[in-house]
Amino acid sequence: MSSFEKKFDHLKIPLRDIQTATNHFADENIVGQDGFGYEYKGQLLLSSGQLIDILARRLDLRFRRRTKEFQTEIMMLASLKHPNLVSVVGFCDEKGEMIIIYNYEAKGSLDQYLSDPVTLTWTQRLHICLGIARALSYIHYDKQRSFSVIHRDVKSSRILLSDKWEAKLYGFALSTTQPVAKRHGLVLHRPCGTPGYTDPAYLQSATVNHKSDVYSLGVVLFEVLTGRKAWIIEKEGKSVFLARLARSHYENGNLDDIIHPDLHKQMDQGSLKKFSEAAYCCLKDQRSQRPNIDQLIFALDQALKLQMAHEASVRPFFPFLLFCYNHIHIYICNHSLS
Repeated sequence: MSSFEKKFDHLKIPLRDIQTATNHFADENIVGQDGFGYEYKGQLLLSSGQLIDILARRLDLRFRRRTKEFQTEIMMLASLKHPNLVSVVGFCDEKGEMIIIYNYEAKGSLDQYLSDPVTLTWTQRLHICLGIARALSYIHYDKQRSFSVIHRDVKSSRILLSDKWEAKLYGFALSTTQPVAKRHGLVLHRPCGTPGYTDPAYLQSATVNHKSDVYSLGVVLFEVLTGRKAWIIEKEGKSVFLARLARSHYENGNLDDIIHPDLHKQMDQGSLKKFSEAAYCCLKDQRSQRPNIDQLIFALDQALKLQMAHEASVRPFFPFLLFCYNHIHIYICNHSLS
């Protein structure tokens, strides 16, 4: 038995239990897919008798060489505990199957709602972004650990949403660590991640640090702001990433052109200004010019407070407007009948 198996033996879940939970990995239970494999929802019966909703991330058998990434994900989530991180339930490494089991969050992943400003309002989006920034602050700087974590694959599909729309980050298979004393330094590492989200400075230099996570989060912030995905966007016959498009529009002063119009109507202009400025700074070419994650938290918190103050200022008028609407409606109905 390897040292990994000894340390995490208590997290092992029998394959038959996972098959039962997912109806033998039925197609109708698939909720996502990435370079790791398919993700399935299901209900797992624990030894305690409790029935819980789960997300089963099943490694594609063609990629069994990625054992290190499989184990890294488990080790990270088993040692990291934060309200804005997904909780790992266990794993299975049996009969050729490699599966990680998480608590399933009721609303699914953030990328599903980017273009839906009704289901996911601007205020909710600000809460979610603040939650992810806090999760990154925890993995980057928490003083209770002897190591610091760089996620290296932050993206909207790696952010799950609870029934109360609280953000939960996961997907630590590509993460790397460094001693606390060296956490501000660069780590030499073969570039990895997802096109459209990966820090260009990382791709060019093969060195990564916490500011690389900040860049990826900046892309997510622009996804949330514009209602568009980070993947290639067709524009006048040319393909571009959202990061490049957003930077260009911000610098030219026409960012409004790429914001979902229904989302734009909800925004306080001060909140939009504060948020977009923070998102833009995350995408700076020079990592030293990007904010650290705690500076970003402060900016996002300010954007949220401005939005909430705006909503509080207009909310008292809603009952009055509803009162007027009802009485006008009654008046019209009565006179149309007479």
